[in-house]
Amino acid sequence: MSTPPADLRIVEVSGAEALWLLEGSSLGRLVYTQRDLTVVRPARHVWEYGRLVIRTPAPAAAVPATATYQVDEIRPVAGTGWTVTVSGPTEVITDPDEAAHYRRTLSGWSHGPHDTLLRLHPKTVAGFRLARAEA
Repeated sequence: MSTPPADLRIVEVSGAEALWLLEGSSLGRLVYTQRDLTVVRPARHVWEYGRLVIRTPAPAAAVPATATYQVDEIRPVAGTGWTVTVSGPTEVITDPDEAAHYRRTLSGWSHGPHDTLLRLHPKTVAGFRLARAEA
């Protein structure tokens, strides 16, 4: 006889807590639309000076002016964790010195010539904690 699953719940967190969770992580997913299709690419990131700097194996020309970045830490067995999503305007980092700095700071994947560094300026921030319901 199997045990029924524990009651799980999702709790929204403040924007400040969501950014704190984002800052404490380094791996996420860049999400954007290209030719009416949703594209999801793995990425590394760092939160600096109120901006999110992302390194992703996406062609720079394919990343639109606005994108979404999603980060999470989920513990499947416990059914707990958190998820954060930020959206806003993007800009490709083209300054050679700045790009060199972030290539040293953020290990990343490359896909052929596709190794893009970009800034995402969050306009919307949403965060949720995944938790067990209290008895």
